[in-house]
Parts: sequence; structure tokens; C-alpha cells
Amino acid sequence: MASLKSPPERERHDEPGPMVPEPFVVRSKRQDTSDTWTLELTSVADDAGLHFAPGQFTMIEAGGSGEVPISISGDPGEPDVLVHTVRSVGLATQAICKAQPGQVLGVRGPFGNSWPVELLEGRDVVVAAGGIGLAPLRPAILAMIANRERYGRLVLLYGARTASQMLYVDELERWREEGFEVHATVDSAGPEWLGHVGVVTRLIGRARLTASFAGLTCGPEIMMRLTALALADFGIDGEQLYVSTERNMQCGIGHCGHCQLGPWLLCRDGPVFDWQTLAHWLQLRDV
Repeated sequence: MASLKSPPERERHDEPGPMVPEPFVVRSKRQDTSDTWTLELTSVADDAGLHFAPGQFTMIEAGGSGEVPISISGDPGEPDVLVHTVRSVGLATQAICKAQPGQVLGVRGPFGNSWPVELLEGRDVVVAAGGIGLAPLRPAILAMIANRERYGRLVLLYGARTASQMLYVDELERWREEGFEVHATVDSAGPEWLGHVGVVTRLIGRARLTASFAGLTCGPEIMMRLTALALADFGIDGEQLYVSTERNMQCGIGHCGHCQLGPWLLCRDGPVFDWQTLAHWLQLRDV
């Protein structure tokens, strides 16, 4: 496995322990889809914000409803605003998604390692996202756009169930203008969708990828598995494909053991791994 760059250290005085939430206030929120919202948070304690690397996550709680790990989806170049795109799927995420501007949430982190955006400088890079999996990849996309001259071809393959379930629709065209080749698809199309129809892996051939590419991917595990198989047909092996998984995380710092996968604790050793490292373990039943 290639060595991933360690995330930057937080620069704070009198920093609380990693299990103590810090207060962040909801500055704004918007509804992205029928069950997904993007919240912008700012620190109540100071003006330093939260310095993070693309791919890291935080533990968030709202009103004593329990904590959940949520990938940071903001711009690493703007640490004063903490951005999270959250899908409402359980009690904790429902409470977070119901939070209104002015409400205070508890935030711990950032935790975990990061997408290897600096390691991939000088390479062609394909980013493959399924559904809300685009949210953890957004900071990496923004980081590569901010340093566009350091990369070769940049390609985004994005698939969603329907057009109404697509995230960051207003940003996709801007990313095209800023240097990404963007290919989008939906599983099921209505009359409003004039683009490609089919699973995201079908976009790989359309993008004319070669073995010169490295990849970043995030989405349902079955989608990541099929993406890895499809990219291998174009010469992009598992050591050159990086994935992110947040399954079963509860503490964020490797103490509780709930996120153990084989020899790794995903919150501490991940959430970003190369596919070759995780492939065997993700295919084992009940692991």
C-alpha cells in the first residue's frame, strides 16, 4: 500500500480531549435532495475553524440524539467554515438534518487519514462517485482544482439513482470549467434527464481511461467493488485505486473497536485505503 500523507495537526491552544465535542453553530443549510441536506457550521469557541485534509471525517451530534461519523465535504482551503452533506437515515442524522441556522451542534475531530491528493500530483486522476459518495470526494476535487497545474487529466464519473438524487448539481458545470471532465449518469431517467442512463461503471469506457490513471472512489461497497473490477480492465490496478469507508464507526479514535475490519480499525487506520488492501476483507461475509 502506498504511504498516505498524514493530515495536518490542529493548531489550537488548550485543545480538549478527542472525546469532548466542541460547539459549532449552524450558519446555513440547504436541501440537496428529498433526504439530504448540506450544513455550514462555524466554531463557537474561536475563529480558527477546523483545519482538515480531504477525506477526513468528524463525529457530530445534535441534541443528545447520538453521534455519527460524517465526512467533511467542504473546501480544505476554507477551514473557517465546516461543511457537511448529510443524508437523513436514522435518529442521529435526522436530528442533524433538522437543525436550523443558529442551532449548536457538537463536533469532534477531524479524524482519520486523507485522500492522497499530493501523492498523486503529476498523475492523471479519475474520481468515481456513487450517490452521496460524492460528498467525501468533494474536498479532494476542490483541492485538485485549486492546484490544477499539478495534475494531468482530471475525470469525474458520477452516478445517482435519479436526476433528483444528484448532489452539487450547480457545481458540476463549474468543475467542468475549472478543469475536470465530468461524466454523469442516472440509474433511472425521467423526461427531465437528457444525459446517460446506466450504472456509473458504464462511464469508464466513455471517459477513455488508460493505465496512466490513479483513482479515488466512494459510494456503496458494491459500487466500489464493481468500479475496481472495471478499472482493472483499463490497467488501473488496486494499488492505484483509493477508497473510503466509514462502516460501523462509533468513537472515531480507535478505542471502541466497532469499526474493526480484519487487522484495521477504519476510523484510526482509514477511512482511506488502497483497494488492494481492503478488497479481500470487504468480500468476506459477516466481517
